[in-house]
Amino acid sequence: MSTEVLSIVAIFSVVIWIAVSQEAVKPSKTINWRKMITLLSAGSLSTLILVISLFQQLPL
Repeated sequence: MSTEVLSIVAIFSVVIWIAVSQEAVKPSKTINWRKMITLLSAGSLSTLILVISLFQQLPL
């Protein structure tokens, strides 16, 4: 992947994880669990994409 695409995915990932942390600090009765699971899934997927892309760019 190009550097620009990786940068966009990285920014997107940071925004998602900030949203997850803001949702996580709420009291458990007010947490929207569907939103939390969706954000966690999207954050995990974007992080996995970044890790795989960065490992592919390592010199052998």
